[in-house]
Parts: sequence; structure tokens; C-alpha cells
Amino acid sequence: MAKAGFDRNKLLFRKLSDRKNKVLIERDHIPVTRKPDKFSDKGLRLIKKCAGKIIAAREGGHPVILAFGAHTIKNGMAPTLIALIKEGWVSHLSTNGAGIIHDWEFSFQGMSSEDVRKNVEIGQFGIWDETGYYINLALNVGAYEGLGYGESVGKMIFNEGLQIPDVDYLYRISKEKIESNPETSASAIDLAGIIEKFKIKPGFLSIPHPYKKYCVQSAAYELKVNSTGHPMFGCDIIYVHPMNSGAAVGRTALRDFLSYAETVSELDHGVYLSVGSAVMSPMIFEKSLSMAQNMAIQKKQHIDNHFMMIVDLMESDWDWQKDGEPPADNPAYYMRFCKTFNRMGGEMHYLTADNRDFLLALYQELSKDT
Repeated sequence: MAKAGFDRNKLLFRKLSDRKNKVLIERDHIPVTRKPDKFSDKGLRLIKKCAGKIIAAREGGHPVILAFGAHTIKNGMAPTLIALIKEGWVSHLSTNGAGIIHDWEFSFQGMSSEDVRKNVEIGQFGIWDETGYYINLALNVGAYEGLGYGESVGKMIFNEGLQIPDVDYLYRISKEKIESNPETSASAIDLAGIIEKFKIKPGFLSIPHPYKKYCVQSAAYELKVNSTGHPMFGCDIIYVHPMNSGAAVGRTALRDFLSYAETVSELDHGVYLSVGSAVMSPMIFEKSLSMAQNMAIQKKQHIDNHFMMIVDLMESDWDWQKDGEPPADNPAYYMRFCKTFNRMGGEMHYLTADNRDFLLALYQELSKDT
């Protein structure tokens, strides 16, 4: 029998403004014009090839998906990510829960990235009120509104606040929808419980985000570009807050997974970029592609013509496209993310690079003729 579980209501939260941060977005963001470090001839050829594939995909109306890890945000790359979606080069962004948290903290206070070692030791890591409170509230509201994980947070940042429904209205909706739309009914009850527990007044709750021009989620919401969040339970600091609701996380994250999978199902002649994401990106891609192939095969079709560029810091000279999967006695065999993508058909290349250098070089290559 499972234990009752840790009581988060007893935690002592501190204000986010009390936290020392290592990254200041106005100081540390990277302009799209900054020159990247030099690449090898092989690296330059891959970047040029990737840019050519992106141009062809977008001209043909095919998707370009960019999946990235949280360090892409922490490294100040929001201006480049925003430029890539604003100029139409990338049609779908996806990141993990931490990527969305850093993006939100930058837009809310202009700072992010705490000292994990020090703060765990003093029992303070992640136990900051505003991050847990506002992101979880956005997810609770978004779950009720039928939004995805990324869109829920992006909408809050773009609008600089949340529309809080009246509790009596939520309970009435839950009764009306219990048979025709049980998910809406359950979401309404869950949100009503959160509003009552935290004594939140109905109406528009103003939440200023003075640095939202650096926010990827906000830009995606404004531009109506898919930006999906793919969290894992317990992996992010928002789970320590009593505002956190597993139901809201599950509903919004599932919507985003299915939205992502729908884009993957359209990936024939498209491009998939996986930048600094060794776990989230390959794991959700393989399940999504399998579902997409299942549907395609039912229509006597197959997804074979996708181009995949995988970028990370791990050194490797193995040519995955030319030589296939390495033998088990080769260290490259244990680069799980490369092995996963290599099994996904299409054309796949791996490039050892810092996410800053790759994204800058790619964007600048795409922008040459515009």
C-alpha cells in the first residue's frame, strides 16, 4: 500500500525576489547578429545542408520542428528562437518543463537559474512561491480552457494575467457537462477547488511580465505557432508547490503530446531539429513517429523523406547516416539519443556543437537571402 505522501502545504516558501540568480536576461541574452564560433568544414557543410532542407520544406508547406532542452533558454537564445518562428523558418517548437520555467522566470523577473547545490543543502531549491504559484495556476486555468501546456503559460505571459472564472459558474458548468463533456466537467471542479483553496478572486488577475519580449512561449502564442511543453512528473520545481495539480499537468501535457504527434504525422519532406535534448526529444519523437506510421500505413503510405539534425555537446566522429548504428563495443553506441533517431528512418545527421553556435549559424545561414 502506497504511503500518504509528502505534505507540500507545510513547506516554507520564499519570494522569488529573494533568490540569487546566475543569469540576467537583459545582460546575457544573445542577439541574432552575434557571430558563432567557427565550425569545421564538415560542420559548415551540415549547417548549409540543414538550412537548404528547411528552405525546401517551408517552400513546400511542410513542417520544421525544433525540439530543444532548457539550456537553450538559459543560454539566452530566446531572440534567435523568436526570430526563427517569426520569420517562418520553424513551424513547431517543443521543450521540456524546465525550458518553460526558465522562459517564464525571465519574462516575469528578468532573471533565472539558481544555485542548485547550495539551495538543496539549505532546503530551499525550487521552493519559491511565484514560480510554483503562477505557472501551476496557468496550467489549472489552461486545463479548463482546453489549452496545452505551453499555450497555457504562453497565454498568461502574453496577456500579462489570467481570467479567473467564478466558482459558482464552474460548479454549474461541471454539472451541465458531466455527461456530454466529462473532461470539461472534471477540469471545472478541479479549478474551482484551486480557486477556493487559495482564495483567488474572480475576474482578471493581473500578472505583469515586464521582460516578455524575451519570452519564447509568449511570442509563439502571439504568432499562433505551435509551442508544446513535454514535462515529466516530479522533474520540475513547480511540483513542490501545493498549487500543483497532477490532473492539470496531465491534461495540458497530453494535449501538447498529441499536438506534437500530429505535426510529426505531417513530417514527410519536413525537418526535425533536436538541439540539446538527450531524453525528451528522442523519447516523444519515437512514439509519435510510430503512431504516425501506423496511420500512414493504413492509407498505404509511409513517412520516409524527413531530415533530422541532432545537435549536442557530446563528442562523436561516428557517421550515423553513412555507417548506421555502431557496434556495442563502440562508445557511440551508447549515445542513446543518436541511436534512437538513427532508427527513425529518413536522413539523420549528428553535429557536436554548443546550442548557441548552432542556432546562430543556422539562423544566419537561413537569413542570407532574405
